[in-house]
Amino acid sequence: MRAISPLQGNSKVVKNAYICSRIEETMAQHNEFGRTGEDYAADYLRGNGYFIRDRNWRTGHKELDIVAEKDNELIIVEVKTRRTTLYGHPVDAVSSLKIRKTVLAAEAYVRYFKLDMKIRFDVVTVVGSEPNMKIEHIEDAFRSPVWYK
Repeated sequence: MRAISPLQGNSKVVKNAYICSRIEETMAQHNEFGRTGEDYAADYLRGNGYFIRDRNWRTGHKELDIVAEKDNELIIVEVKTRRTTLYGHPVDAVSSLKIRKTVLAAEAYVRYFKLDMKIRFDVVTVVGSEPNMKIEHIEDAFRSPVWYK
């Protein structure tokens, strides 16, 4: 009697392994595209007089895409990158849950660095493919009741 490996004769397992590797490859491409969008957004902000304090600052499971400063104001920037607006504008992806997590992460950032400055929440959308990416900057896109002044 010959031994059969767990994958032999079980095409479903092999098929699932193939699907998982394709998802990982797709997610890697998706993550790289998002990083490219964040690079474009950071360059745009620098070109408009913003000082970039941090990128991809994390606390627990929360992340701030870009933390910038301009005119003695702390600007927390959420970046949304899409190849097309076929399925809606990227700003529509900023859900109430995302806003809550961003506000909590910003609060942690302010405490960690012991900052005392006005805070603004912006959204930068990046749409298209390199080298033709369109950038839209929405200042004061949402507010936090904690820092509303």
